[in-house]
Amino acid sequence: MDVRRLRILRELADRGSVTAVAAALNYTPSAVSQQLKVLSREAGIALTVPDGRGLRLTEAGAAVVAGSEDVLTALGRLDETLAGLRERPLGTVRVALFPSAARLLLPGLLRRAAVHDGLTLSCRDRDLRPEEVPASAAEVDVVVTHHDERLDPFTGGRLRVRPLLREPLDVALPIRHPLAARAEVGLDDLVDEGWIGVGVGWPVDDVLRSLALVTGTAPRVVQRINDFSVTEELVADGHGVALLPRYSTDHRDGSRLALRPLAGVRAARLVHAVSRAEAVERPAVRLVLDELAAEADAVRARAG
Repeated sequence: MDVRRLRILRELADRGSVTAVAAALNYTPSAVSQQLKVLSREAGIALTVPDGRGLRLTEAGAAVVAGSEDVLTALGRLDETLAGLRERPLGTVRVALFPSAARLLLPGLLRRAAVHDGLTLSCRDRDLRPEEVPASAAEVDVVVTHHDERLDPFTGGRLRVRPLLREPLDVALPIRHPLAARAEVGLDDLVDEGWIGVGVGWPVDDVLRSLALVTGTAPRVVQRINDFSVTEELVADGHGVALLPRYSTDHRDGSRLALRPLAGVRAARLVHAVSRAEAVERPAVRLVLDELAAEADAVRARAG
């Protein structure tokens, strides 16, 4: 089977649509569809089937994608060898981080990267649902993402996952809120509060819904804001309470917000670095993953 066509099939598995694959590879959608038809003929079995106006992988197609990883990873190693021969032993590593992870980790990561001659980081902030991570990993080398610790959305997948940090989620309260005087807050104390949540399906919303199962009471969400810096302002101004990450929230040592742990409940988000297998074969990407892990360790140590 032609390696280029295997790449197209893998892109369809990750990106989910012919249109997205065409845009990523600078093909026309009809050219993508034609290449996938040829690949099915080469394989002697249907690898895709029509799905509405697009295509989806068959069981055989999914098996071919899984089986092609070793081939594509080996080609990635060959590309890195050739890059070294062209006196580019490190090069550019593309990193996407969700915004509060960028606040927490990116300044230190950039400082760490600066000491490695020849290493360049190209970074962007990008908040993703877990199901959007594979497509993002197709565009960049490292995706720093997060999810509720009660979930494991990457089990059994083709992506390589590097754990970075478990960040507790605390209740953020206005500093003059009656509950701010307590060392910790119980779920029952928060039943009547107005919550500032995030969009449905986004990390942290999962945690809030999990807590609702514990209490048996649905939280009263008054606003849904994905930008935690905006949420901080709203809580500080008395417009509700929120679940916010302990290490990356700008509470200014308690002068702006009161962060209080939930009594008797483990609420946290897990922060991971996710990459394709072929990306991890690049020494430069492995170096960045190591430096990300070191910076996460430093954050944890500073927090005590």
